[in-house]
Amino acid sequence: MPVPDILWPVAAILTGIMLLVWSADRFVDGASSVARNLRVPPMVIGLTIVSIGTSLPEMIVAAMAALDANRDLGIGNAIGSNIANIGLVLGVTALIMPLAVKSMTLRREIPVLFLVTAFAFALMSDGELDFFDGVMLLTGLVLMLIWIARIGLKDRHDPLVQEFTESIPDQMTMRQSVFWFMVGLLVLMASSRMVVWGAVEVAHALGVSDLVIGLTIVAIGTSLPELVASITSALKGEADMAIGNVIGSNMFNLLAVLAMPALIYPGTFAAPALLRDFPIMLGFTIALLMVSFGLKLGKVNRFEGALLLSGFAAYLYLLFLQA
Repeated sequence: MPVPDILWPVAAILTGIMLLVWSADRFVDGASSVARNLRVPPMVIGLTIVSIGTSLPEMIVAAMAALDANRDLGIGNAIGSNIANIGLVLGVTALIMPLAVKSMTLRREIPVLFLVTAFAFALMSDGELDFFDGVMLLTGLVLMLIWIARIGLKDRHDPLVQEFTESIPDQMTMRQSVFWFMVGLLVLMASSRMVVWGAVEVAHALGVSDLVIGLTIVAIGTSLPELVASITSALKGEADMAIGNVIGSNMFNLLAVLAMPALIYPGTFAAPALLRDFPIMLGFTIALLMVSFGLKLGKVNRFEGALLLSGFAAYLYLLFLQA
């Protein structure tokens, strides 16, 4: 593909990602306001709708890619986003502002993240994601949402619960809520289509696999909501929410995002996703556990943030060498 021709796919990716971030916010604002108008407890809204909102770009992109018979892009997006969330998002956030883990809810969620990771690995270990795997992943998602909501209702004074509750947008009328909900949903679908088309065209032009594009360009792009949310939370002194965004998003990626290709376009996937990328994702998850419960009494300092970011850069270099 000539250089001028590749500019259009790149522009589609960049524009699509910006619209994905914007529309995900509008969708979450609308959905949260609809729930509040229906008298759903704010705590439940904050711990479910708001927390899942940062994973919406990955979910929609994975679904659109699967509809185009491209499961590797969605799988790469899910695994790559988890690596980017810990290495890039948490690394950059800790460099800007050291993070102290105070929330008991958060300390319970980190071990659950390991259980979710092991569950996803067990389903993928045969080298394919079939329809039954997708049903199992969605079942796990529902159970996780119920668990999170129950913890939130029980531990009302937990810092993480309070921070998520305060993040709910101001009250809107039902008409305004439905309007922004629909606008967000429609733009999400259109922008994700732009990202998928651009990613596939760039992969073909550069001669690399759809999996690698999903692990890099698409994963980093769809992790931007987590990056913005975590940095904003850290600057406000809401360290628990900054880390909570990463942990929650990673669990949603493994349960909800991986379910999209399994349900829409089931079948075998590229072997490196399981043999190379999943173990690296597990390594970053272990690093998250170590820095969150380490010798610094649950404080992620700037040095640890630099290590996470360096690890992410090393992973990108590995993909570059192998591609």
